[in-house]
Amino acid sequence: MSGSSSPSSSYLRTTADAYDALAERYADFMRDGLAHLPLDRSLVTAFADLVRESGSGQVADLGCGPGYLTAALAEHGLDASGIDLSPALIAIARRRYPRLRFRTGSMDALAVGDGELGGLVSWYSLIHTPPEQLPSYLAEFRRVLAPGGYALLGFFESEGDPVTPFDHKVTTAYRWPVDHLAHLAREAGLTENARLLREPGEGERFRHGRLLLRAV
Repeated sequence: MSGSSSPSSSYLRTTADAYDALAERYADFMRDGLAHLPLDRSLVTAFADLVRESGSGQVADLGCGPGYLTAALAEHGLDASGIDLSPALIAIARRRYPRLRFRTGSMDALAVGDGELGGLVSWYSLIHTPPEQLPSYLAEFRRVLAPGGYALLGFFESEGDPVTPFDHKVTTAYRWPVDHLAHLAREAGLTENARLLREPGEGERFRHGRLLLRAV
């Protein structure tokens, strides 16, 4: 799930309310997590390995939703916690994974100190952010990452040049050209280590993009 540019922003409130209204249904839909997505699991595993090797174990799952990816990161030996706009989804995450830490918050104003994280994951949690706001999010990601820390982004990819809005089942979302998103990340001080493009699977409409980034 996504965050936005300030707690008073109308699109932030709209996004939080939309996920609150569908929280139980959304959590049930996401219950299997990455179980049937071997390419995605491999990239998450690689991310976890790189963070451990860097010597910084604290990782934030930004837009964690019901917490399945936070739990997967913890299973890889990382000190993982989750942050999400939706109080209802945070309540579900706490119920399902009582040993992990979850809190509400917005991704553009994280209650995290400068350079405090060895890694962060934003797994489909930027998709509801209006394109003009995205650079501020990436700048915040860079602020909280230690030098050499890693960020993993998951998103819907747009095959054309422009950022493309679409009718997400919860609330309006955006598809990003992978080159454009990588360029914005680079401007924020996050260099590209790897990328993955996955064709849509059964029941999916769009191609999926992943960027593995490192703080410089």
